[in-house]
Amino acid sequence: KAIRDMLPIIDPEEDYLTIVNAEEKISATELRRKKELDEAQANVKALSKRLEAARISSKRPASVPSEQAHAKLLNELDRTKLDLMKSISDMEGLVANQEAELASLKDDARQLEEYDPALAHKKELDGTALRLRMYEKMGFEPIFDKKGALIKMLVRTKFFTYYLC
Repeated sequence: KAIRDMLPIIDPEEDYLTIVNAEEKISATELRRKKELDEAQANVKALSKRLEAARISSKRPASVPSEQAHAKLLNELDRTKLDLMKSISDMEGLVANQEAELASLKDDARQLEEYDPALAHKKELDGTALRLRMYEKMGFEPIFDKKGALIKMLVRTKFFTYYLC
């Protein structure tokens, strides 16, 4: 009796359509989920490739020095820079001294070009002193008194000495 009471409620055709409809929805959901899963896996693969590329690029290449080596190199280059700056400063001082010396030498050269040695010689030399020196070289030695007057002449030779009055 209970099954008969339920017969009007149970419609096998409608139940069949409901089951077919449910299976179609399940298949569609399954396809959609499979498609989403494939897309997610492809996305994960792409992201893992990007991660690996980023990991590789984040590592310091062998040709690039380490941070410590780079700092050491920078310190060394700073020391070299300071040494070069000191050398340049020293050289500039040397150049300044050389330029001062050059200016002095140019001034001396200009003065020497203007200088007349014959005129200076004429002014500086006394003919008497020159003649006395020549006489001494020839063996004649004048003897002067306290006033500077010639009193005697000493004549020297290799073998004898004579006094001339």
